[in-house]
Amino acid sequence: MKNASDQTIRLKVTEGLGKDVGRSLARMDPIDMKALGVGIGDFVELSGKRKTVCKVMPAFKDDRGGNRIQVDGITRTNASVALDDLIIVRKVIAQHAKQVVLSPSTPDIKDRDLQFMAARLDGLSVVVGDMLRGTLFGSRHMDFLVKETDPKGPVVIVSGTMLKVGPATPATDKATTTRPTLSYEDIGGLRKEVQRVREIVELPLRYPEVFARLGIAAPKGILLYGPPGCGKTLIARAAAHETNVKFFSISGPEIMQKFYGESEGHLRKLFEEATRQAPSIIFIDEIDSIAPKREELGGEHQVERRVVAQLLTLMDGLKARGQVVVIAATNIPNSLDPALRRPGRFDREIVIPIPDRHGRLEILEIHSRGMPLAKDVNLEKLADITHGYVGADLEALCREAAMICVRRILPEIDFAQANLPYESLQKLEISNDDLHTALRDVEPSALREVFVEIPNTTWEDVGGLDQPKRLLKEALEWPLKYKDLFDAGGIKPMKGILLTGPPGCGKTLLAQASASATRVNFISVKGPALLSKFIGESERGVREIFRKAKQAAPCLVFFDEIDALVPRRGSGESDAGVSERVVGQFLAELDGVEKLNGVLVLAATNRPDMIDPALLRPGRFDVTVEIPLPNEAERLAILQVQARGKPIDTGVPLSTIAAITVGMTGADLGAICQHAALFAIRERVQMVESGSSEVNLNDPLNIQSKHFEAAIREVQK
Repeated sequence: MKNASDQTIRLKVTEGLGKDVGRSLARMDPIDMKALGVGIGDFVELSGKRKTVCKVMPAFKDDRGGNRIQVDGITRTNASVALDDLIIVRKVIAQHAKQVVLSPSTPDIKDRDLQFMAARLDGLSVVVGDMLRGTLFGSRHMDFLVKETDPKGPVVIVSGTMLKVGPATPATDKATTTRPTLSYEDIGGLRKEVQRVREIVELPLRYPEVFARLGIAAPKGILLYGPPGCGKTLIARAAAHETNVKFFSISGPEIMQKFYGESEGHLRKLFEEATRQAPSIIFIDEIDSIAPKREELGGEHQVERRVVAQLLTLMDGLKARGQVVVIAATNIPNSLDPALRRPGRFDREIVIPIPDRHGRLEILEIHSRGMPLAKDVNLEKLADITHGYVGADLEALCREAAMICVRRILPEIDFAQANLPYESLQKLEISNDDLHTALRDVEPSALREVFVEIPNTTWEDVGGLDQPKRLLKEALEWPLKYKDLFDAGGIKPMKGILLTGPPGCGKTLLAQASASATRVNFISVKGPALLSKFIGESERGVREIFRKAKQAAPCLVFFDEIDALVPRRGSGESDAGVSERVVGQFLAELDGVEKLNGVLVLAATNRPDMIDPALLRPGRFDVTVEIPLPNEAERLAILQVQARGKPIDTGVPLSTIAAITVGMTGADLGAICQHAALFAIRERVQMVESGSSEVNLNDPLNIQSKHFEAAIREVQK
């Protein structure tokens, strides 16, 4: 290589940023850049087991210090180094490439893909033998091996570089096989969990002498559990690739065979092969299907009993496993046989949670890498409002937004053409509206069974009720917006708010506005719907609601007509004790041993005297908000809200109507506006049908005072 300087430094390799994947960037501390004599945009040679070249960029403030260099998984593969290895860094000069010959990992690549890829490779630095990732049209990727460059040595691909794609790399050519990469940068929002997996997987496989010196056996098993779609399988595959060991993957149901002893034999064969090719990783997906609790299995499940016993023996039997790590994944860990869940078999259990806001942003950036996003796309705002979405949901969201974009250009497509022109494809752009429209079609997995679409009701749609609105804003919005202030003040957010008042005064409307304003996940439960005639079903329904709410926190759970679900205990009604058990379950969920974090319970009733008193203490329902009949000013505000969008005559005195409707609820005032519009329509239709020449059916409608007077009389009846 042509060296610009003989000055070298040794830096520790750390994980690159998600947005840097495939860009051949090396991020360094500005102090290290100065010591090496390089500036932003210069090129450096990275020397591990082989040499590669990267463009230098400064590390972000939080990632500086510690003599570190941040490079992505593709660059680590090119330099043949792993995370935490030391690498020699030297400044080099990369010349503009006249020609680069690439070999794809698979032969099925189209001309338009190459056109699109050429534009995305501009500025990429390579040497012969490097692997690079080309973003094809859409969000697809393909790995290419650099076979030849002109001139020799480190080069940078520019707009004038001629790219030639040769035949695909043969799979038998072990020296140059372009192995598809899956690195830790492809996993978003699970930094802590990935670090814990690395401790168990990488240390024993790369440095077994450390454990020998300490005189302890290396950990041999990890159980990953969490909701579906959170990234359990992805972590296992990335760990196998990063450690560069053999990877054996098998799903639970594949092991089961119909002949006697065949299932156990299949399992033994898998472990024998992994031991023979050690160091290796065995990944068992859906382990709950092959290792359920034996005490719960009847006589007809003898195969499952034998498979569990065989798995226990293989994981911790007389014969040592050697350098074989077992990673298992499940979303129902409590159904596993307890004998598996002990140190020596699964040494560490790692919960893979639903991603938080920062995690969702990372995942959205990963899945939108190759997407042509418009300038108005705000991924940060999208991450704010996608509470409860797992990685698979966010991937589906990006895909659905792309489909909406495609639907928009369908009328312009000439289906007689074999291929669409590249120029017309370049015009495709995914807008912010496309992503928000896709939100309506992609619901969070954790709430799929109980998901309720967030209503469009806003605080402005609720006339009057200033104090209840203020209380709800403080209980719902402030803990999310001003979390640091709550932590500094040592204040815990409210657990529950009970709305009481006569029918029609706006209790349900307030709940809808609360859900819409905060954009948190919303579960609506009608009290009587949870009651069942079967013993234990009602209590299980309550448990499930709260379990899903905790899983998808922050979440608002709204119980309408809660008096039917939790009536006073000991009231003497003969319901076989169902109500009393449901009340007990409800109390335990609201204020039990398990903390209710990130979940606010909102309940509404017009019979607070019917509710069990134990629910009404602070710590359960912290605040009881009584919603009274509206006063004159509130009635005017309600009438103004209800009059929106209606062609009401300017002479109609809404203030006078508000003054004469004493004792009416918000529902009554809404009915008055509806009836007034109906009377105006009725009058117009009667005049047209009678043959009157004074009006036409298409003339603008006008709701007058006489219509309101008739409507008030109608409602007062």
